[in-house]
Amino acid sequence: MEKGASSARPNWDSPVQFLLACVSYAVGLGNVWRFPYLCQMHGGGGFLIPYLLMLFLEGVPLFYMELAIGQKMRQGSIGAWTNISPYLGGVGLASVVTSLYVCLYYNIINGWSFWYLFHSFQAVLPWSTCPLSANRTEPLEECRVATPTQYFFYRETLNISPSIETNGGLHMGQALCLLLAWVMTYLFIIHGVKSTGKVVYFTATFPYVVLTIYLIRGLTLHGAFNGVTFMFTPKGSSKMSDLLAIQMEQLADPMTWINAATQILFSLGLGFGSLIAFSSYNQYNNNFERQAVIVSLVNSGTSIFASIVTFAIYGFKATVKYEDCLDRVRLLLMNSFNLAEDVITQENVLNWVEKLNSSYPGEFAQIADKLETCDLDKELNTVGTSPGLAFIVYSEAIMNMPLSQFWSVLYFFMLLLLGMGSMLGNVTAIITPMRDFKMFARISDEMLNGMMCVFCLVLGLGFTTPSGNYWFTMFNDYGATFSLLFIVLIEVITVSYYYGIKRFSKDIEDMLGHAPNWYYKIMWGGVSPLLLIALLIFYIVNYIQGGTPTYQAWNQELGEAVVTEYPLFGQIFIAILIVSSVSCVPITALYVYCTRRRPSAMAVYT
Repeated sequence: MEKGASSARPNWDSPVQFLLACVSYAVGLGNVWRFPYLCQMHGGGGFLIPYLLMLFLEGVPLFYMELAIGQKMRQGSIGAWTNISPYLGGVGLASVVTSLYVCLYYNIINGWSFWYLFHSFQAVLPWSTCPLSANRTEPLEECRVATPTQYFFYRETLNISPSIETNGGLHMGQALCLLLAWVMTYLFIIHGVKSTGKVVYFTATFPYVVLTIYLIRGLTLHGAFNGVTFMFTPKGSSKMSDLLAIQMEQLADPMTWINAATQILFSLGLGFGSLIAFSSYNQYNNNFERQAVIVSLVNSGTSIFASIVTFAIYGFKATVKYEDCLDRVRLLLMNSFNLAEDVITQENVLNWVEKLNSSYPGEFAQIADKLETCDLDKELNTVGTSPGLAFIVYSEAIMNMPLSQFWSVLYFFMLLLLGMGSMLGNVTAIITPMRDFKMFARISDEMLNGMMCVFCLVLGLGFTTPSGNYWFTMFNDYGATFSLLFIVLIEVITVSYYYGIKRFSKDIEDMLGHAPNWYYKIMWGGVSPLLLIALLIFYIVNYIQGGTPTYQAWNQELGEAVVTEYPLFGQIFIAILIVSSVSCVPITALYVYCTRRRPSAMAVYT
C-alpha cells in the first residue's frame, strides 16, 4: 500500500473521539433486542461460549484489519481498495451500496423512537388502553382482539395495510418524525468529523447511563429475577440434571455457532465501510490495535449487559401478566364453586384447578372453555429479533411500571441515541468515499452532507406508507446480510492472499512500530476466511431450502401478524437488493480490465 496522507484531510481531535465514534457506531439497537433473543434461544448463558469464541476468531481480527486499512490509506472504502488494486474498487462500492440501503430504512426506526417519545408525554400512555369504537361505548374490536400495545404499533404508528400489495398515502405523523430524524442526522454530520467527533461524546456514553438506571430499576421490580433466570436457563429444562444435557445439545447445534458468528459480524459493523472511513481520519501513528480490542470487548460486554436489563424488564412484564391470569382463574373458580376468598389464593390456584377437575369433572367441564392456561415461561418467551416486537414488548412492560411516563421517555430517548450513533457510521461510510472523488472535492461539507440526507429522506418516505413496514422488513432481511458476508470474505482473502500478510504486517509495523502478533496472522490467513465461507454457504443453502420468501402481514380480523408469501414483484426486488451490491465487485473489475490501457479512466481520486 502507498501511504495516502493528504495534508488537507481532516482528523479526529483526539484518539478518544475516534474510539467513541466506533463504540457509538458498533453499539446499536441490535445489542438491546437481537442479542437477548439469540442468547435465550440458544441455551441461555451457554450461548456466551460460542459467542465469545467467535468474537476472538472472527470479530477482533477483522475489526483490526479494517481499521488498519483505513488508517494506512486515509481514504474511504472505494479509494482504499482501489489503491490496493484497481480491480478491487468494486469491494468499496459494494460497501457503499449496502450502507445506502441501510441508511434508507434504518432511520425509520429513529422515526418510531421519536413517535413513541413524543407520545410518552401524556397523562395516560396511549398504548395502555384501546380506543373506543364508533358507538363510543366499547373498545375497538381490532384492538380488543390484539392488545393495546400491538394496536398502537401496527395501526397508530404504522397505519399498516393488510398486505404489501395494498398501499395508500403517507402517514404524515411518521413522515414528520422521519424528517426530524434526518434533520438531526444532518446536524450531527454537518461539518464532517469535526461535528461528529463532538456528538459521539454524548451518543456513545449516555445510553450506558440509561442502561445502568434501567438495570437498577429493573432488578427491583417484582418478577425481575424470573426473567434473568429464564435468560440464562436452557429451554425445556425442568430439573438441574437436565441442564447440562440440554446445554450440550445446544452447543452441538450448528445453528448456535452460525448465529453467534453472524451476530459478531453484524454487531461490530464489519463490511459496511464505516470503520475504514472512521479510521481514515486518524493520525498515521494512532494505536488502532488497542482501540480495536477495546471496542470489540465493549460491544460484546454491552450486549450481555443489555440482555440482563432486557430480561429483568421482561421478567416484570411476564410476571404481571402471569399473576393477572392467575387472578382471573381464581375469580372464575370462586364464583363457579362458591369457594371462600381465603381458601383459594394466587399461590395455590393451579392446584385447585387440578383438584376440582378430578373431583367435579361434570361441573368443571362447564367452565373449561372459559378457563385460561397460565404459563410464566410462555409469557417470558416473547423476546424476539424484530425491531417492531421490541417496541411492543418493552412498551407493554413500561406501562405497568410506576411513573411509566418517565421510564418511557428515558427508554425511547436511549433508543434514539443508539440509532443515531449507528446512523453516523452508515452515513460516513457513504460520504467519505464520495469526498475522495475529484468531482465532489469542491463541494462544501454542509452542501454534500445535506444533499445526501435529502436524497435518503425522499426515498425513505416510502417506508411511511401503509405498506412501508413490509418494505422495511424486506430491506432489513435482505438488504445487507448476504452482501456483508461476501464483502468481508473478499476483504480478508484479498489481504491474506492477494496483497499478502507479510506486506500487510509491514504496513502495520510502519504505523504502530511493531508488526501484528501471530494470533492476527493465523486468523487472517485461515480461521476467519473458513468461518466466512461456511457462513456464506449456509446462507445460500438456507435461502434455497426456505422456499418462497415470506413476511408477517397484519390481519385486522385476527389482530395479529400472519406469515404471507411475497408476491412476484417482491421476490424480484429481493433479488435486486442482493445482486445490486454484490455485482459491484465483478462489474468494476471488468470495467477496469476493459479500460486499463487508458490511464485517465482511473484518475478520479485526489
